Amino acid sequence: MDDTDAPAVVAENLSKRYGGAVAVEDVSLRVATGDILGVLGVNGAGKTTTVEMIAGLRAPDSGHVRVLGLDPRHDRAKVRQVLGVQLQQAYLHHALTVAELVGLYRGFYPDPRSAEELLDLVGLTDRRTTRFERLSGGQQQRLSIALALAGRPRVVILDELTTGLDPRARRQMWATVEQLRDERVTVLLVTHAMEEVERLCDRVALLDGGRLLALETPAGLVARAGAANLDEAFVTLSGKELS
Repeated sequence: MDDTDAPAVVAENLSKRYGGAVAVEDVSLRVATGDILGVLGVNGAGKTTTVEMIAGLRAPDSGHVRVLGLDPRHDRAKVRQVLGVQLQQAYLHHALTVAELVGLYRGFYPDPRSAEELLDLVGLTDRRTTRFERLSGGQQQRLSIALALAGRPRVVILDELTTGLDPRARRQMWATVEQLRDERVTVLLVTHAMEEVERLCDRVALLDGGRLLALETPAGLVARAGAANLDEAFVTLSGKELS
């Protein structure tokens, strides 16, 4: 098997507890190079904890992760060059402008995307001189995505990609993810938006109570549940509704 055939992301038997509360229990995932995996579940299902362990931002109590064959906690410097991460909360310097933040992040990588390309990808070209603190919540979200893509990562984690975005910005972000697929970038997409899953995802990891209930294509989930659509399949398999 050559590198192009090997999974881009491998997570095996990941578990994480906080005190007596189970956040993630025995979750295993493999994501092929160039695939988009949707990580789906209600709030508290373990989605963010799972991707934070994959990114090396949180240590699992048990299990292990490899991203392009690297351990994200022990090979931090190498992983930072190939993994882009956008999480729900952006902790960026509020007084810096969009252009200054993009320039700062581009400086971390040997061959970054151009500032113009990054701002165009997320529709912020006209906000380049705006300070971060003056951006709307949706614009801050889009800037975080641009920063995650600055170093031309081969794997990207996007946590609630389109939360807080208006319909036009949402479609633009979907187009950005589709461009990443065309570039053979592997994407882990944490989401609760079924339309997003149906449009973008090759497979879906359905989490509930920290456990992996299913790992299927969107159509496979619908067939497995004997449902008419993905919304119905989610309710059937998890016994819950996405809010």
